[in-house]
Amino acid sequence: MSSKPTVTPYGAGKSKKEEVGAMFDSIASTYDLLNRGTSLGVDTLWRKKMIAQLDPQSHKRILDVATGTADVAIQTAKRMPVEQITGIDLSNEMLRYGRKKVTKAGLDDTILLKQGDSENLPLETNSFDAVTVSFGVRNFENLEEGLAEMLRVLRPGGKLVVLEFSKIRFAPVRALFNFYFGRIMPLIGRLQSKDPRAYAYLFESVQAFPSGKEFTDILDGVGYKQSACQPLTLGIASIYTAYKPS
Repeated sequence: MSSKPTVTPYGAGKSKKEEVGAMFDSIASTYDLLNRGTSLGVDTLWRKKMIAQLDPQSHKRILDVATGTADVAIQTAKRMPVEQITGIDLSNEMLRYGRKKVTKAGLDDTILLKQGDSENLPLETNSFDAVTVSFGVRNFENLEEGLAEMLRVLRPGGKLVVLEFSKIRFAPVRALFNFYFGRIMPLIGRLQSKDPRAYAYLFESVQAFPSGKEFTDILDGVGYKQSACQPLTLGIASIYTAYKPS
């Protein structure tokens, strides 16, 4: 099991799962703006690169874990001839905004959004060709359990694609990013959000999360194969890929 410290949004004595669900319920209306802000708008390019890891010919049934407001699900459906995308998220408020976006995009027949726990997926074993997670795995209460559940629902040979912030190794970029992410974003949060603590948590959770080889080693330990890491934008974020053994 991971020895990383547990970082929670509020430190209120509840489980991380409960606090994360409550946090995203509280910031759902400003979440998309938050994503643009924390990445300086580059997250849209990162998501395109993430979706490009999927194979239009073999990845027809896709699960998007921690789907939030369904950004990845919608963009995937627009770019690939998928049969079905299922989005799972803890937060009903995030899903409420996501369903509005799905309907606006005319994708109600393609994308199904469901409330659910990433560490106990209400889904059948071997039922998806690919699983995607965008900026969600660091919010899992138990990382290994969440990764194992995604492995379970993947079909043999199925692919996992994870997009997540990373700990930056190049010192000048790390200093600038940490100042912006750790100081400026919480200030913006106090001005525009009814839950400014959520903005501070996002920075803290990135610092505590295993990245690079540390994360691919965890994937290997859970049972994935061919785990790989592709750093993005000077290492600010990374795309991780891995497969379920055939």
